[in-house]
Amino acid sequence: MGSSSFVVFLVLHSLIRLRQTIAQTQLCSNRGTFSTNSAYHNNLNLLLSSLPSNTTANGGFYNATAGDDPDKVYSLALCRGDITAEECYKCINSTAQVMTEQCPNKKEAISWSERTMCLLRYSNRDIFGSMEVEPSWSVPNPNNISTDSDKFNQTLYNLVGSLATQASSVSEDQKFATAFSGLTSLRNVYAMVQCTPDISQNACKVCIEGALDEIVKCCGGKEGGRFLRPSCFVWFDLFRFYESSGSEVSIPPTVSKPSPSNPDSLSPPSRTTAKKSNKSQIVTIVVVPTAVLVILVAVACAILLYRRSKTGIHDDDDANKRLESLQFDFHTLRAATENFCDANKLGQGGFGAVYKGSLPNGKKIAVKRLSGQSMQGEEQFKNEILLVAKLQHRNLVSLLGYCSEAEERLLVYEFVGNGSLDHFIFDPTKRTQLNWELRYKIICGITRGILYLHEDSRFRVIHRDLKASNILLDEEMNPKISDFGMARQFFVDQSRLNTGRQMGTLGYMAPEYALHGHVSVKLDVFSFGVLILEMLSGKRNSSLDSSEDVVHLPSYTWKKWREGTISDVIDPTLGGGFRSETMRCIHIGLLCVQQNVEHRPTMAQVILMLTSRSFTLPLPSQPAFFMYHISTEAALPLVESERATTESEQSVGTDRTSYFSQITV
Repeated sequence: MGSSSFVVFLVLHSLIRLRQTIAQTQLCSNRGTFSTNSAYHNNLNLLLSSLPSNTTANGGFYNATAGDDPDKVYSLALCRGDITAEECYKCINSTAQVMTEQCPNKKEAISWSERTMCLLRYSNRDIFGSMEVEPSWSVPNPNNISTDSDKFNQTLYNLVGSLATQASSVSEDQKFATAFSGLTSLRNVYAMVQCTPDISQNACKVCIEGALDEIVKCCGGKEGGRFLRPSCFVWFDLFRFYESSGSEVSIPPTVSKPSPSNPDSLSPPSRTTAKKSNKSQIVTIVVVPTAVLVILVAVACAILLYRRSKTGIHDDDDANKRLESLQFDFHTLRAATENFCDANKLGQGGFGAVYKGSLPNGKKIAVKRLSGQSMQGEEQFKNEILLVAKLQHRNLVSLLGYCSEAEERLLVYEFVGNGSLDHFIFDPTKRTQLNWELRYKIICGITRGILYLHEDSRFRVIHRDLKASNILLDEEMNPKISDFGMARQFFVDQSRLNTGRQMGTLGYMAPEYALHGHVSVKLDVFSFGVLILEMLSGKRNSSLDSSEDVVHLPSYTWKKWREGTISDVIDPTLGGGFRSETMRCIHIGLLCVQQNVEHRPTMAQVILMLTSRSFTLPLPSQPAFFMYHISTEAALPLVESERATTESEQSVGTDRTSYFSQITV
């Protein structure tokens, strides 16, 4: 790598660290550009299109080239050693799509996915077989460790150091290792390391050990952290964040140093001793390895049998430790919210009130005090807490913890300062603060948050109650999806479910769900389409027009689309600029609210539609619940019901016993 390119790498790397909030950790190099439909562009597209299937077929790692110099493209893809083939395929596929959009016409780029599930690189230079340490990224957990930091750092150093040896010693097809070490009698620290299989064993060890030094600097004394390099990565946390396997080991907290050798043993042996030694060596060479092998096989079988019988116990221990780290004391939360006083009340939802609070360390929190009507079991409640706490994305409101004491159940979230989106887009005054650039930013952020829930999180989650009041805005007006009370979790092999619990908000429900209880990811797509149309028009889904008739927003937009007067839909406060962009977003909104489920796009496709002007949009068809106008008298109960629902943030449903609505782990 040339010195100028290296400087560019470091500069861009600094920018990346300042913007840790992007959906994926990626860097676009300045090693050169290519033009659209050029030979380099075609070679790159050929490689990227084949990477997902080839990486999956080759055990999680694949590198290849396409074309000849000067248009030759080198690419490699690596999946984390503990994920499934299906997760690997989806990760590489989505990462490739995002990179082509975020690094247009760049000849070199690198990206780690959001949850460090896969790595993708391509370049116009040979990147195979050589260890590279720049650019690098650090992702520390903001929370400090509660135990002694020096002891913790020493334990972490020993743990990752042992893993460096383990990962560099395994077979060439997967340089990957996981282990844990005890911090206290009740708490462990878990770690994972991995190298790209194309580098040597020694290079792998050097890469991880160097990353270890950096992760101790950036993340030492923290509850978790990741340090990412092009050739390796290190990740640690206080809970088992990876899929454990029979090969996982427990590393002692301290590593004893070998005792000094006996000086007498260093003197040269006599000839007689040498002959005896030769015979002894022959016996040793034959017998000892055989004995060791037999012992190892026996131990391995014993461990396997033990793990099979005790897996549930280990999982319970891990869950209990994780729950312990998430638990808040009721008196602490009561003090933080000033005894849940009305002055600190942020809103009232269908499952309880939300209060602003401040912890003793000054950290602002939002506390949802669940209503006492819940009949949900304690074990189920805690299982759902564990699931939701694992969902971490810049466009999701983070669950920080919970409290369950006597009849009280509380959820503790990060505090998001600017309130909910509906307070802006439906307010005639505040709406003027949302110019087109800001609305587009919010739309894209919501899209990435939903895509994470649908495809990139460890568990597939369908929100089921996506609406403007469930989108919070932080100080920089970044959107964060909140209230997973309607969420329903699916395993990856499930695509649709019939349910008798139709939960959600009138006006945002897809017809197949409202009428028949059919649940799929396209349910959230429909709600997202309604949300886009609301953001572009500044009107609620069902509202009264100047003639006091009720307007169903998707139907009204479709009518104007067919008449060629779509500008009538656009919020006047946006002005006349950005007409093509606003028109494209309305087009996308109409595609999302189509009656036929199969005709609605996925959220991955919506990302491409929003960010790629070269992506040709299909023509929309008639939206669901199509109508032009209905009389005010007939429709007023519907409008008032929806307004009441929005104002109180309540959701309809036949079963409200669970705040998380039967999320299964």
